[in-house]
Amino acid sequence: MFDLQGLNIYLIGMMGSGKSTIGPLLAQHLGYSFLDTDTTIERLVGQSVTEIFQTVGETEFRQIETKVLAEVSAHLRLVVATGGGIAIERENWNHLHQGLVIWLDPQVDVLVERLQGDTTRPLLANSADLSSKLAKMLAERRHRYSEADIQISIAQNLTAEEIIDRILVAIPTVLKAPTAIPE
Repeated sequence: MFDLQGLNIYLIGMMGSGKSTIGPLLAQHLGYSFLDTDTTIERLVGQSVTEIFQTVGETEFRQIETKVLAEVSAHLRLVVATGGGIAIERENWNHLHQGLVIWLDPQVDVLVERLQGDTTRPLLANSADLSSKLAKMLAERRHRYSEADIQISIAQNLTAEEIIDRILVAIPTVLKAPTAIPE
């Protein structure tokens, strides 16, 4: 195994990419705690993400999201599932880069299958063509997501355990070796 020295792991990616599913399992493998930023925001505000978008709009939601991320980044030994849009705000990368950032990157057809009929995603509301909407969002966000330390491509048939195995293999490839202190 490897030593993360308490470094937080941030899972980023599109809605439906599996961050909230993979996060708790990865945390268990690492002996870490798990936190979902959207769930934390919902508890803090007392409303669902959908309700927050409806009452105060996306801009205010993103400000709350940034504040929550700033507080979360002060802790150690966390696997954090972030909201799909957290990576679009440049300010958030100051916090994300304090940990190890992993981009869960399924193809659009995988996202469509996972999100078909999901009415809890405010950015997909009133979307007649889910595939086109998701492809457009991914195209707009890809340059930010690509700033992650690790990118995990996710095919249709991968299980959660297979994804975690890929993450656990990839982590040591990006960890810096501890520097020896001269005697």
